[in-house]
Amino acid sequence: MIRKILIANRGEIAVRIIRACAEMGIRSVAIYAEADRRSLHVKKADEAYSLGPDPLAGYLNVHNIVNLAAAAGCDAIHPGYGFLSENPELARTCARRGITFIGPSANVIQRMGDKTEARRAMQQAGIPVTPGSPGNLESLDAALAIAEEIGYPVMLKATSGGGGRGIRRCDNPLALRHNYARVISEATKAFGRAEVFVERCVVNPRHIEVQVLGDQHGSCIHLYERDCSIQRRNQKLIEIAPSPQLDEAQRQYVGGLAVLAARAVGYTNAGTVEFLQDTDGRFYFMEMNTRIQVEHTITESITGVDLVGEQIRTAAGLPLRFRQDQIARRGFAIQFRINAEDPKNSFLPSFGRISRYYAPGGPGVRTDGCIYSGYQIPPHYDSMLAKLVVWALNWEDVVVRGRSALRDMGVFGIKTTIPFYQAILNHPDFRRGRFDTGFLEAHPELCDYSTKRRKEHIAAAVAAAVAAHAGL
Repeated sequence: MIRKILIANRGEIAVRIIRACAEMGIRSVAIYAEADRRSLHVKKADEAYSLGPDPLAGYLNVHNIVNLAAAAGCDAIHPGYGFLSENPELARTCARRGITFIGPSANVIQRMGDKTEARRAMQQAGIPVTPGSPGNLESLDAALAIAEEIGYPVMLKATSGGGGRGIRRCDNPLALRHNYARVISEATKAFGRAEVFVERCVVNPRHIEVQVLGDQHGSCIHLYERDCSIQRRNQKLIEIAPSPQLDEAQRQYVGGLAVLAARAVGYTNAGTVEFLQDTDGRFYFMEMNTRIQVEHTITESITGVDLVGEQIRTAAGLPLRFRQDQIARRGFAIQFRINAEDPKNSFLPSFGRISRYYAPGGPGVRTDGCIYSGYQIPPHYDSMLAKLVVWALNWEDVVVRGRSALRDMGVFGIKTTIPFYQAILNHPDFRRGRFDTGFLEAHPELCDYSTKRRKEHIAAAVAAAVAAHAGL
């Protein structure tokens, strides 16, 4: 069994992995840039090592991280998500150094990271994909010809894209001409590759993804689906498991497609197969994420399976502990990404010092975070501070519990997305479980929420006014 793991990441996912290590009796090693010196993952790990002053370069340096893991006596590296998690070079370097990479093989990461190659693999396996270019586009003229053939609107996408970046919807030839160079530029800057492809746009789909687990002994299972349709500019905000919009036949069908997809590429460890469901109920493969997902928490909530623990076990060569018929789901879970953003000001980042923080509690409430009172949020990273997860036996109750937990959560000193989520949960369409990826665009008034001020907010405002009047 693995004895010591270096976590090649930061923030709440690093804290989550440290917790799994502690429960399994495995020593955890954190790494940090100087901007993260006072971060929670550094405080909680058994050991922590500095990556130097640059806030980003250290987290992206494959060879330095692997060398550090070897020097610290680690026999495994967990990449978390983001940063190097889908970089096949990290997996290859680990293999060369005799260090276990907690994830799929480098070949699978590379193959699924190339969106056109992933589409070809799914087509060969008989999994439906949206019509589009057979490979990377050679020119704008080629893009225009294919778009004319498959019909507008189309999506222009970076071949190596991810995280909602390098994607543009084009409703007509003029938009495609306008966006072609922009997407190539975005792809080059964000992913180091200029390749793009085009596919038909599924208008206002549901974004349905399925969690899979595979071991090194040929077993592969799914752990049901998550509905990630509530998103802004292709960035997920609220995730739900299972989807309140699927019937049982659809649930079994898309779960089976996900397992077929994973088997088709020889997938091992935890991964996610993402689909778009159109208004007629048809599913189309979108992409495969070869890592743990931000929203893995809600799958854990409805199945009782510790996904990070299973990642570590399968990476160590152990067989899965569950057959498909042993994976049962119970109730519904919702996850809210608590971001340091101001929804009333175009979601601009709101970095600064957290003056006070307290997490909600009670039955069916979980918070995965990396913040504490007095924490100074570094401006160099993603704006997500915490993930609030609620669970209940039925859809109506989980929405009520979500509203209660959001009301009880306190993050002071900065702006967050908490009141924005409260407004969404109060919307009748959401309460009825009716939404798609166009939900927020269809309801711009949700950013015009009104919140009841807490007494402490009023007191602080009054004190500031008095001090200003007194010239203090």
